[in-house]
Amino acid sequence: MKIQRCKGTRDLSTEDMRRFSFISEVFRDACSKYGYGEVKTPTIEYLHLFTSAGTLTPGMLGKVYSFLDWDGWSGERVVLKPDATIPVARLYIEQMPEKLAKLFYITNVFIFEETGKKTREKWQCGAELIGVGSPLADVELITLAVEVLNRLGLKGAELRLSHAGLTRGLLHKLALSPEEQDRVFDQLLDGDITALARIKTEKPELAPLLELQGKSAGFVKNLATLLDFPELKPQVDDFLKIASMLESLGYDYRIDMASARGFEYYTGVIFQLFCGEEKIGGGGRYDALIPSMGGKKTPASGFALYLDPLMNLIKEETLNQPQRILVRVEPEALKT
Repeated sequence: MKIQRCKGTRDLSTEDMRRFSFISEVFRDACSKYGYGEVKTPTIEYLHLFTSAGTLTPGMLGKVYSFLDWDGWSGERVVLKPDATIPVARLYIEQMPEKLAKLFYITNVFIFEETGKKTREKWQCGAELIGVGSPLADVELITLAVEVLNRLGLKGAELRLSHAGLTRGLLHKLALSPEEQDRVFDQLLDGDITALARIKTEKPELAPLLELQGKSAGFVKNLATLLDFPELKPQVDDFLKIASMLESLGYDYRIDMASARGFEYYTGVIFQLFCGEEKIGGGGRYDALIPSMGGKKTPASGFALYLDPLMNLIKEETLNQPQRILVRVEPEALKT
């Protein structure tokens, strides 16, 4: 019988590794320039890390690879990590409490896909800025992500913005139970477009707000006037500051209030990066994640770029361009 690789996995050929290494080197260099240090977390983590704090949507939890890890006469259920941010948050709580941390990683994550035609093992490179709660931190991460894409020759990437705090606030106006609000929010995060259809039926006057799209900080100002919900002013102001800073830096973006795709732990701005219809990265603010995992109240945000689609998008001429290499010279060496 011919032995085959597991469904949903891929071998990385010599050419694939050439592209993988190129992206990794560009990412490492950019992160180092911004003051981020590299970390690695285990491939296997305890299941309760992803369940006890409600960190993943039910849809994502239904796709994790979990099994019982025997330890003597007892066992603990573990998973192949389905997300990279949550283990980094655990590492921070264990080793770096109450410190400013700028961390990056290159790792694989595992998400089950029923057909086996799409990859179940996914590679990503990401960065986390922990301990800073200002909009400037979110803009720094977006700038870092865009700089990496530019250096990879992908200068036409589309940046899409939404805000988890605003979306949750609008769902609160539906007068649903907290459990129902969480359910609809999770459906939006999982990309369930039927959730909006149900909102149109249940609360037609609010549905247009979730469908709003725009391309400027002025749009956010108009959104603030349109909403006229005083309790949402902090979220609107936060979104406005981020949009204004990005605009002043010359970044093009699209605001789409219904595009809150991602993770349940997001609390603030959410951003996604696309090349055409291919999603190549995303991230956002998650101020409630670390305290929900037993750590102290700590603001944080981060992003990940997806290596698998990026490897297919890199052009040959970009691979052949010489790359800038950072060389550190120790002071003692200069004395000889």
